[in-house]
Amino acid sequence: MLDFTTKAGGRAVERLRDEHVIWVISVSSAGVPVPNPLWFVWENDSFLCYTQPKALRLKHFSTHPQVSLHFNADAEGNDVIVFYGDVALDPGAPPAHMHAGYLKKYKEGIRQLGMMPEMYGKLYSVAFRVTPRSFRGSNIGGIDEIHDNY
Repeated sequence: MLDFTTKAGGRAVERLRDEHVIWVISVSSAGVPVPNPLWFVWENDSFLCYTQPKALRLKHFSTHPQVSLHFNADAEGNDVIVFYGDVALDPGAPPAHMHAGYLKKYKEGIRQLGMMPEMYGKLYSVAFRVTPRSFRGSNIGGIDEIHDNY
């Protein structure tokens, strides 16, 4: 379990609650890092995300199930939070349009895509979770922290 009691940990909790986009970096079969912005909800000490069934990231996950995730830094490169963890499909997760927390967070974004929630849920029908093992915070009020559980 991650320790969110530190300054960086407290900032991580705020961003997990407030941010709408997180970057997930998977590794291709050729060993190339592949960043993708994704919507997420933080629940059960993990990130729950949805993707399309033919997304290449699913192939990347099966080959290299370790990923990193990060939020955008501010314009000066401060407020950096990076998580490192393991990814796995979650066939037991409800569809995106039936997940109350996900729908509450992204209903407006789904509308801006020109979709109804049910259409979005059918298009992004594969749920996966990233369970972080460690994280680091950099340039958070002059503090750098590493919380490594690997």
